[in-house]
Amino acid sequence: MIERRPFDKLGGANHGWLDAKHHFSFASYYDPNNMGWGSLRVWNDDWIAANSGFPPHPHADMEIITYVRTGAITHQDSMGNKGRTGAGDVQVMSAGTGVRHAEYNMEPEATTLFQIWIETDKRGAEPSWGARPFPKGERNGRFAVLASGVEGDEDALPINAKARVLGATLKAGESLTYELDAGRHGYLVPAVGAVEINGVRIGARDGAAIKDEPSLTITALEDAELVMVDSR
Repeated sequence: MIERRPFDKLGGANHGWLDAKHHFSFASYYDPNNMGWGSLRVWNDDWIAANSGFPPHPHADMEIITYVRTGAITHQDSMGNKGRTGAGDVQVMSAGTGVRHAEYNMEPEATTLFQIWIETDKRGAEPSWGARPFPKGERNGRFAVLASGVEGDEDALPINAKARVLGATLKAGESLTYELDAGRHGYLVPAVGAVEINGVRIGARDGAAIKDEPSLTITALEDAELVMVDSR
C-alpha cells in the first residue's frame, strides 16, 4: 500500500515568523485518524523567517530529527550544546529524561526544514544531541542512512528507536530500490522534485505512507531530493 498525502491537503498554521505544515496531528491541528505512521509521530514542513525561531521549551522521551532543506538552524540546549546545522545536514536530539532547547534561524534569509519526531524505544534514557554534515555526493543515486537506531548503521547519527532516517538525491530518470521489511512502515517526502514509488506519483513535499510493500522502486520524474523514515 502506498498512500499519497498531498502537500496542499496537510494541516498547518502560519504564525508569521513560522509557516508550518503538519503531515500528522500537531499543536492546533488535530485529526484522531492521523496521529502518526508506525512509530513516526511528527513530520513538520517548516518555513522559519530570518532572525527568528523557537525559544527555549522542554521535551522528554522523544527522538527529534531535524533535516535542514535550505538555510541553517542554530541549536542551544540545557545540556550545554550549541551548533549550527546547514542545508542538507542533520541534527538529532534524544530528549530522554528531559531537556530544554531553542532552535533559531540566525541567517539573513528564511530557513526551511523537516522536523521529524520518532517515538523512543528507551524511555528514561540520558538525553543527548548530535549533528554532522552528510555530503550530498554520498547520497547520489542511493539512500544514505542519516540517523538510526538499527544495528549496523554505525555511520549514522544515533537515535533510541529501531528506525532509520534516510536521504537520497536522484537525477531525472534515475531509480533506486529499497527493501522494506515485513511489519515496517515507510514514510517518504521529496524535499525537491517529483518521483514515482512503485508507479505511484508523489510530488514535491507530498507524503507517501507505505506499508506491505516488500520492495520499493523509486524513480525520479525530475531532479529530486528525498527523505524517508523506515520505522516499526
